[in-house]
Amino acid sequence: MRMFNFKGVNPVGSVGDFFEYWKQPTPYRWQILALAVALSFTLIVVAMPKTERAPPAKPDVIWINSWPKDRSEKEIIASNIANQKRKDAEAAVEQQRQALRKEFYRTLAKASGMDPDALEREYATKPAAPVAAAPAAAPAATKPTASPAK
Repeated sequence: MRMFNFKGVNPVGSVGDFFEYWKQPTPYRWQILALAVALSFTLIVVAMPKTERAPPAKPDVIWINSWPKDRSEKEIIASNIANQKRKDAEAAVEQQRQALRKEFYRTLAKASGMDPDALEREYATKPAAPVAAAPAAAPAATKPTASPAK
């Protein structure tokens, strides 16, 4: 059983009915039409987000050259090595922070009367959220060191 039967619907007839009704001498029809148009326009303007009212401003682009154009291959390799050492140091600090955080939560679980080993086994079986790839082995410490200078 169909809910709506559109076989008898004809849009041409409905448009004709509208014009027939509009031709009848109804008082205030032009005022009502003007009010309907004004209210529709006001509603559209109010509902339109501010970002759509004007084109977005062009961003100010500042180009920063961090190396000279005539760098040699040795300078490029040296800067790459220094950058990799900096990234490794940051990764080591992040691993230390994670180890400290893990130890903190184990202590909190013990203080709350839970078994941290059981919790770790339980949550090890659940799929974890995607995490950035961890770097190779880094020295473990109980407290994180200061961030390396950039």
